[in-house]
Amino acid sequence: MKKLDRYEREILGAYEKGRLVSARPTRAQLAALRDAARATFIKSRRVNIRLSAADLMDIQARAYEEGVPYQTLIASVLHKYVSGRLQEKRSRLTTRSTRARAKSARAG
Repeated sequence: MKKLDRYEREILGAYEKGRLVSARPTRAQLAALRDAARATFIKSRRVNIRLSAADLMDIQARAYEEGVPYQTLIASVLHKYVSGRLQEKRSRLTTRSTRARAKSARAG
């Protein structure tokens, strides 16, 4: 287990002493959150794109690794990109493009 920083220790201490209470949202807040969630998941436009077979296979493998359908993964990546929240996460899988780069580096 990693070491807790000062802030995390304060939170843990407050929790253990029973000083933390669950925030109870109002009906209006719940309605606003529900509306925002619905608006987030509305897919109102269809887009067709062409991908290389290798890229599609890599995307499908990543989606399998994440436990989501590949089209959902693509939509999520695009949404995170346009909202400025895309952060690269290393995969356990080696993609075809990564293997090709490594192979050409060894040959060169």
